[in-house]
Amino acid sequence: MKREASSIPLNSLTLPVAKRDHIQGPIDAPIMLVEYGDYECPYCGQTYQIIKEIQERLGDRLCFAFRNFPLINSHPHAQHAAEAAEAAGAQGKFWEMHDLLFENQEALDDEDIAQYAATLGLDVRRLIDEVLTGAHTARVREDFRSGARGGVNGTPTLFINGVRHEGGPDVLLAALMERGL
Repeated sequence: MKREASSIPLNSLTLPVAKRDHIQGPIDAPIMLVEYGDYECPYCGQTYQIIKEIQERLGDRLCFAFRNFPLINSHPHAQHAAEAAEAAGAQGKFWEMHDLLFENQEALDDEDIAQYAATLGLDVRRLIDEVLTGAHTARVREDFRSGARGGVNGTPTLFINGVRHEGGPDVLLAALMERGL
């Protein structure tokens, strides 16, 4: 049965984490952290570092999922970066590309992306062709729409166990600890 849009609480995760998602950590971990992010967003870059620290501290108690939310009006390279991450994922290296994109936010044009693909040993021509032809546009759009339905209107937006985290990424660890970890 299809859920009515009005029955989904705003600021709640509307698309449950599932096999479609890129996840790190056990899917049945007590803490599920979902980020809607943009590879060109400087605040997402800061959050990337914080999440790495949180993952190290919490280990198997945390499942982290990343979803694309490119803010194309503000960040001209965000859409291609998101599609490049998905294209890398199609070759089994989503997280490696995800990390490179965040670690090199100042260099996200197509030539840079091709260089990252080569660094990762990916089929560069395939990846660039998939980005330029929009092979992963539907996936990125699905992420974006699911976020918008849950009240995401900027990046980064984080959800902890399905509920939107209010407050900056700097208080994220404290919020996770409040949940009994």
